[in-house]
Amino acid sequence: MSNRALVLGGGGVTGIGWETGLIAGLAEQGIHLREAERIVGTSAGSSVAAAMVGKSSAEENYAVQIAEGGKEISAAIGFTNIVRLLGPQLLPLGDESIARMIGRSALNASTVPESVRRAVIAERVGADNWPRPGLLFTALDAATGERRVFDQESGVSMIDAVAASCAVPTVWPPVTIGDRRYIDGGTLSGTNTDLAAGCDVVLVLAPTTLSLRKRWSVAAQLAALGPEVQTLLLTPDAKAKQAMGKNALDPAFRAASAVAGRAQAREVGAAVGLLWH
Repeated sequence: MSNRALVLGGGGVTGIGWETGLIAGLAEQGIHLREAERIVGTSAGSSVAAAMVGKSSAEENYAVQIAEGGKEISAAIGFTNIVRLLGPQLLPLGDESIARMIGRSALNASTVPESVRRAVIAERVGADNWPRPGLLFTALDAATGERRVFDQESGVSMIDAVAASCAVPTVWPPVTIGDRRYIDGGTLSGTNTDLAAGCDVVLVLAPTTLSLRKRWSVAAQLAALGPEVQTLLLTPDAKAKQAMGKNALDPAFRAASAVAGRAQAREVGAAVGLLWH
């Protein structure tokens, strides 16, 4: 049996919907991605991963996405947010320096309280305990810019790890864990595919592949894994992109995104099955 990695990238609540729908559609075909020996979750992908390996089935997780209600809070990334997020990335600086600049903006931004945001994440995740090893959730230290990878051995609750990974800078509050505060794991790399190194098979679900520097891109990170690694990258098809709308943080598009992801699974099932099995 190959050592398989599933990489779940960031992409807001619509990304959660699309990934969940795709996973449910593949499970319907007998392709169970939750069986991956390693699962790397970044931002939205950490939410999907946490739900995926919990007690609920892929079908039950899909039902949550298409249901109305819930605690999700609608948000949008405006001009000021974009400047604070992307501006530092245009400067000739190293990764941690860029992340520190973005982190400062996040720490100074006016957002909902951490407790309010944590309640949203808790509803998504459910259980607070890590159900199994092999789960890796990413975040960035807002003060140092260093990447932090949370797992079962980190001594951190899974809800806090997911909240940190999903803390979009200047939109949601940085998450306090111990004496550190963390921002979104997808701030620089939307997938952190490099964390799949050492696996023989790597499947990436990426709601978005936008990256301002080549080394952060999923394509570059997949290539760096080496030619002997079997890889497959799935991104939203044209119908899914339309369903997901223009604002990835608007829960109103979540259900349509999930339906589109499930429909796309019918088109990619053969290729995924060939890789996975």
